Amino acid sequence: MRRGKAAVKAGMPPRLSARGRIVRRVERGSALPEAKIFAPTLPALDAFPFDEWRRLLARACRREGRNLLDAGDPRGWPQLRQAIADYLGPARGVACDPAQIIVLSSARQAVQLAARLMADDGDLAWVEEPGYPEVDAALISAGLKLALIPVDGEGIDTGAGRALAPHARLACVTPSHHYPLGATMSLARRLDILEWARQAGAVIVEDDYDGEFRYGGKPLTALYGLDGGERVIYVGTFSKVMFRSLRLAYMVCPAPLIDVFAAARGQIDGHAVAITQAALAEFMESGGFAAHIRHMRALYKERQDTLVALAQHYLKGALDLRPSNAGLHLVGNLPRGVSDEAVAAALPQERVSPGLLSRYYRAKPARSGLILGYAAWDEPALREGVMALARAIEASRPRVERRR
Repeated sequence: MRRGKAAVKAGMPPRLSARGRIVRRVERGSALPEAKIFAPTLPALDAFPFDEWRRLLARACRREGRNLLDAGDPRGWPQLRQAIADYLGPARGVACDPAQIIVLSSARQAVQLAARLMADDGDLAWVEEPGYPEVDAALISAGLKLALIPVDGEGIDTGAGRALAPHARLACVTPSHHYPLGATMSLARRLDILEWARQAGAVIVEDDYDGEFRYGGKPLTALYGLDGGERVIYVGTFSKVMFRSLRLAYMVCPAPLIDVFAAARGQIDGHAVAITQAALAEFMESGGFAAHIRHMRALYKERQDTLVALAQHYLKGALDLRPSNAGLHLVGNLPRGVSDEAVAAALPQERVSPGLLSRYYRAKPARSGLILGYAAWDEPALREGVMALARAIEASRPRVERRR
């Protein structure tokens, strides 16, 4: 019997390369969170100025016309690079020339570029433990090996890094607000990692993924802005400030590396979409971007306060959740003997999905806890989520403890 063209052929599938098998292993941890209550890293789409954004897109079409249809500069839309440079100096202490900025589709792309251009197969890279799975995926797929450097209340432990991997070629860090634990790297650690990079001839990728959202105290100067910052590649993203599907991020390159990074960025996928870059440039130039950040900062602080108050009422003794001066999420410690995996299994999966702290450790988890994103959720949703957590944590307690 003759089979149709669409029939599936029997037999072995094509064989993956060694790199392909590595990508398959790390793919699970790098998926984007679904839009469920407490999903980490999600911004407040309900408060995004959509009508203004729609007008900016239409205006970009009218103003730029057919220029938007041509192949773009791999470094990014010139007006957007200028707007980013103008923003970074006063907002983040990153003084740079627009020529140093390369517009990307994601922060992960910056890590991939740094790994491919600044290190060779088999070289070591410092990564924070616990840390962000997408960074692992980018480094491992580029052929690097991970040196797991512990994080404490001062950020990445540079002393441990020097002992474990003194000759690493790369370090990927989140100094402003560690993900997921939330620590801010101390000035002493910042100076030490810069000194290590100078001694080792290494490069630091500074991921400032949510640096716009700080609710108390003055943030420390970015690594890039300190003495020794010429070994730092500063990375920012618009996914947390705007929305995830925008797919725009950027890196600030040390001046001697601009040409090679721009060439490599062009080889990967050419350039970012022109119309969104043009619209974002005008949003920043007009002051709308800064106003949006101010509005979101106030809203997120309010939502964090709401979550903490609800947790104190409904989760006392069940989840140790404390406020933070920065970010879009909080980390809560579970009682002894309660697994975050067990709590997740007891939750209504269609509605509530916190991050599980144990999954952010590559080695044996040092802590079991829940990562609660609050930015995207109003009071009724946060209340629903907290009450679901209370039930799930109670159901996950050891039986002997529940009978007491």
